[in-house]
Amino acid sequence: MTQYRTPYEALGDTGIRRLTAAFYDYMDRAPEAAGIRAMHGPDLAPMKERLAEYLISWMGGPPIYAEKYGSMCMTNPHKPYAIGPVERDQWLWCMDRALEQIGADDELKQMLKQPLFAVADMVRNRD
Repeated sequence: MTQYRTPYEALGDTGIRRLTAAFYDYMDRAPEAAGIRAMHGPDLAPMKERLAEYLISWMGGPPIYAEKYGSMCMTNPHKPYAIGPVERDQWLWCMDRALEQIGADDELKQMLKQPLFAVADMVRNRD
């Protein structure tokens, strides 16, 4: 039985911001994520905020990302970066660990598994 209809109902703004912080902490520290970490500048704070805003909207919360940036499209901002299956999988690895770290339940992880893969794969621009 479903406890909530959207990931936003499960996490809210605070939970999504915790998820985003954990995600970037893994990206910043883990050798398994070195490829995607190299695509970012030294200060991850602006990206933490931007991803949090995106995920809040994407997970069913208020449309703050679109209001601020005009589009939920993720392909254009990622065009300058060579993103293939390795980079996609590094992103997913960080997100999986972040979900574990914040104590996401199995229902939420299952709810997000395929959609997160779809988003990560959508920004892939090379094989």
